[in-house]
Amino acid sequence: MNATLITSDTLTKPAPSPDKFAPIARPKKAKLPDRLFSDRTYLIGSENAFRIGPQIRELELQGHKVIKCNLGEPDFPLARHIADEIKRQIDLDLTHYCDPQGILPLREAIARIVARTRKIDISPERVVVFPGGKPPIGLTQQTYCNPGDEVIYPSPGFPIYESFTGYVGAKPVPLHLREEAEFSFSGRDLAPLISDRTRVIILNFPSNPTGGVATREQLADIADVIREKAPPQVRIYSDEIYEDILFDGNHHHSIASVPGMAERTIIVGGVSKSFAWTGGRVGWAVFPTTEEAAVFKNLNINYFSCIPAYNQMGAAVALESPLSAVEIARMCDAFRERRDMMVAGLNAIPGIRCRKPGGAFYLFPNIGGMCEKLGAIEAYKKLPVLDRDRSSPATLVQMFLLWRHQVATMDRRSFGSIGSEG
Repeated sequence: MNATLITSDTLTKPAPSPDKFAPIARPKKAKLPDRLFSDRTYLIGSENAFRIGPQIRELELQGHKVIKCNLGEPDFPLARHIADEIKRQIDLDLTHYCDPQGILPLREAIARIVARTRKIDISPERVVVFPGGKPPIGLTQQTYCNPGDEVIYPSPGFPIYESFTGYVGAKPVPLHLREEAEFSFSGRDLAPLISDRTRVIILNFPSNPTGGVATREQLADIADVIREKAPPQVRIYSDEIYEDILFDGNHHHSIASVPGMAERTIIVGGVSKSFAWTGGRVGWAVFPTTEEAAVFKNLNINYFSCIPAYNQMGAAVALESPLSAVEIARMCDAFRERRDMMVAGLNAIPGIRCRKPGGAFYLFPNIGGMCEKLGAIEAYKKLPVLDRDRSSPATLVQMFLLWRHQVATMDRRSFGSIGSEG
């Protein structure tokens, strides 16, 4: 590889301008009569895995086959026993409005499974069903945070954790995950971030995008710090959407299982990852109290009315059918084989190092050496200031891989704009 492969034109020739990957650019001057959008419109971020979709489609229209490593979606079909249940419910005309909190059979199934696997008491009245696992992220910040309150979240992490903070007027407080620490963290790392303005602490195990898995001891350590430094009304948002996708003998542990933490923790899950059902849009949250669940039920009424009942019945079958465990195990076996092959291949490339994740289905390689070898670091320095603010050397490599080699990936900034690059 030589230093001329990537230049400062990589973002724009033929790649799109980096502003396509940034929040909406706010006009420098906007007189009130000419204003279309509210001020808050410019404060929300996005998920770049979706935003590069038009560029991928453009390449496909040119006749290219794009290898898509950008979107967190299992490439397996929905299991037959789940699909059959959805069809059966549609044939039964279960196609009308239903309980905005979620139909009782699904909430009962969620309560049973969460209670059994976390060894805590759960009632269906504390469960709220949402159109996917993403809505409760923003709704939680909106509900618990006033302007100026703080949200602690992992970085690198799922981008929506960060993108919503500005929209609701909260202050983002990133918990930086270090590669040398296996992208893990301890109570000692968390402690200095907790302040009297902290309202929400987000945890995500197994993690997107690092694949980090928490141990029982690690969660107990984190819980000790939270109990010591945070008042009881601070909520722990435990995103456990990847709980079934684990490798190498790892087991899923929830901070809600730590004594004294269930009454502080919102447990979030869904069908998208474990059941390869991303388009079903069925997610849920288990709240510490029925009063909190009632608030979120009302938000559902205002935003969504309800979630399709036939999909909810399919989700109930997915959760409780013994056939599901077989399908999940088969999918995890395939993910494990791919992981091992890809990690070995990436580590064989000069300038790349990649650790082996213990869960989820992502790889998060360090490409710092590749950025240097390809000339991305020098090219980045030559970009205009505005473009530098919206990109990184890794962004240049991302565009290089997409437009020159038709491989869609995500750069470091896509998983939290605050923190390390590479």
